[in-house]
Amino acid sequence: MAAATYSDIESFLNYLSVEKGASPNTRGAYTNDLGSFLRFLESAHPDIAWRSVGPEIISGYLQDLDERGYSTSTRARKVASLKSMFKFLRTEGVVDSNPMESFRSPRPGRTLPKAITPEQVESLLRTVGGTHGAEAARDAAMFELMYAAGLRVSELVDLDINDIDFESMTVRCTGKGSKERVVPLYEDAISLVSGYISTIRNEVLHDERNKALFLNRRGDRLTRQAFWLRLKKYALLAGIESNVTPHTLRHSFATHLLHGGATLRHVQELLGHASIATTQIYTHLTDSYVRSEYDKAHPRAT
Repeated sequence: MAAATYSDIESFLNYLSVEKGASPNTRGAYTNDLGSFLRFLESAHPDIAWRSVGPEIISGYLQDLDERGYSTSTRARKVASLKSMFKFLRTEGVVDSNPMESFRSPRPGRTLPKAITPEQVESLLRTVGGTHGAEAARDAAMFELMYAAGLRVSELVDLDINDIDFESMTVRCTGKGSKERVVPLYEDAISLVSGYISTIRNEVLHDERNKALFLNRRGDRLTRQAFWLRLKKYALLAGIESNVTPHTLRHSFATHLLHGGATLRHVQELLGHASIATTQIYTHLTDSYVRSEYDKAHPRAT
């Protein structure tokens, strides 16, 4: 029997993309997870065929992940990736049985989203707005837009110029599962994006066919990694000590809306969550906020 190789993984990845419509981000996650497993096989069980991978080898792999300090959520994702791939290999006749059938994914504890305060958001946006230069003007538009609409970083960098409707003051974005949604914007966000497009974007644009909204200095679409580095820089300049990631602004958007009185269903629609159960993780934060406001306001609570 031929040894397990990446070619079968590649066939599975192509199946995900073509048959299941998986996004590049999803394909990338599977590539990372399955590549990790293949490297384990090549190290611990050289020349083994996919057909010979049994539950005991899977157990050894999971133990190896645990010993290397991987979090429960990461191990759960890697188990899910292997389940999907071996199901595919079974269907394709590459393996006779699925060694993952007896394995359950580790159940990660639900991590509450981390949000920064409205004052910290204001400080961050003020810091970016007070910085001079072309990139700073672009960054100010990006950060304001992300917080205004609660966008995922992938949604933000994937925006095209015609996704912004200046007349209706909305942004159209494509989320997970290729689901489109339209989110309203406030005037400051519209103004900053409009100013960026009419000046900075036109200066770095080299190809009129390029419809990407946010461009780097070479005129190419900005990457998620580049956005993260810019955000990290400005968070430090703003004196925000907590770890600020692109998802922090999305979480802050949702939390601040709920604190302001928005309904959970409304926030679900704005975030693009397929299920309200995903959005309900924010209810704990809202409950905590209500408790603190109660303790401050009720005459007999202190």
